[in-house]
Amino acid sequence: MKVKYYEDADLLSLRISNKPYYDATRNGNVIVHYTRDGKPVLIEILNAAKFLKETDKSLPKNIQQKVWSQAPVSVAHQIRK
Repeated sequence: MKVKYYEDADLLSLRISNKPYYDATRNGNVIVHYTRDGKPVLIEILNAAKFLKETDKSLPKNIQQKVWSQAPVSVAHQIRK
């Protein structure tokens, strides 16, 4: 998985697969891109800092630590500031 944070757009991109995507759906601030056969390829989170801070507060502490420990240091630092 490739994780990239675009600070200027406050967009978090989670590339799950290198397969080309064909379609996408949006639910609130989350956009999921799919292959032709419906498998997720790319997840984009709009307004990522706010989304993750709100989500982070609702998760149990052990899950929060696991999520943030797996994020690349540069991404976690940019989003959590």
